[in-house]
Amino acid sequence: MDVTVVLPCYNEAAHVRAELERICAALDGAGYRYEVLAIDDASTDATLDELRKAADALPAVQVVRMPRNGGAGTVRRLGSRMARGEIVVWTDADLTYPNERIPELVHRLREDESIDQVVGARTSEQGSHRLLRIPAKWAIRKIAEWLAGQEIPDLNSGLRAFRRTVAAPYLRLLPAGFSCVTTITLAFLSNGHGVAYVPIDYAKRAGRSKFRFVRDAYRYILQVLRMIMYFNPLKALMPVALLLIGVGAAKSVVDVVLHPVRLATNTVMVFLTGLIIASLALLADLVVRSRPDA
Repeated sequence: MDVTVVLPCYNEAAHVRAELERICAALDGAGYRYEVLAIDDASTDATLDELRKAADALPAVQVVRMPRNGGAGTVRRLGSRMARGEIVVWTDADLTYPNERIPELVHRLREDESIDQVVGARTSEQGSHRLLRIPAKWAIRKIAEWLAGQEIPDLNSGLRAFRRTVAAPYLRLLPAGFSCVTTITLAFLSNGHGVAYVPIDYAKRAGRSKFRFVRDAYRYILQVLRMIMYFNPLKALMPVALLLIGVGAAKSVVDVVLHPVRLATNTVMVFLTGLIIASLALLADLVVRSRPDA
């Protein structure tokens, strides 16, 4: 099996069959051996019925039903573990991503062994809450770029292809929600795996958005911070520790000049806080480097 497409489906009855037909037509035209895992995430509409009808007409489609709603991250994690293809493709069923370009992403991986993941980098923002989402996503992306030490054109694109064997150790890190795509990007970049970006158009979604700005933005931020601590705690903690130690040392000199017989309490507290954070940073780095997947 060359390719496995993992397609989370939650209340997509009106358009999911059209999306499946588009994906299958593209991969049939490219000549790949493939499967499409259409996973119904406990939809409350007729999505499951539409998936079963599509599977009868499209032999490559396999329908998987979740007993309860687990979120896009849970679906993608389980689907990636079930995948038989050498390359796993993530995309959405809401007609937003140009899924006819999936063979292009797969071809890029197959022709260049130095690349382990290809991400469709969106050239526009079509989602809801645009005035809030654009600056929030920019800030989170800058934090991620600082962690990875390189530019990331699109941190949370839902269209991507990656090598299944490379991604396997990181699947357990995927959270249940939308930030799973952020996690897989940072996991690859933080461990030196090659990631390439292909510019793509991004259409207005069909149906109702499942994105909730406050809840999902909060989860994005937490997940980026978690990834920093998981992959590179020294980069996050040591600058703060050294700054506090430096401020404490400088202020101790001032205290000795002004009051030769004593140090101010806040000077001692700042210096000790820096030492504690530095110790935690070194301990966290030791734990990270002792992991099998480090």
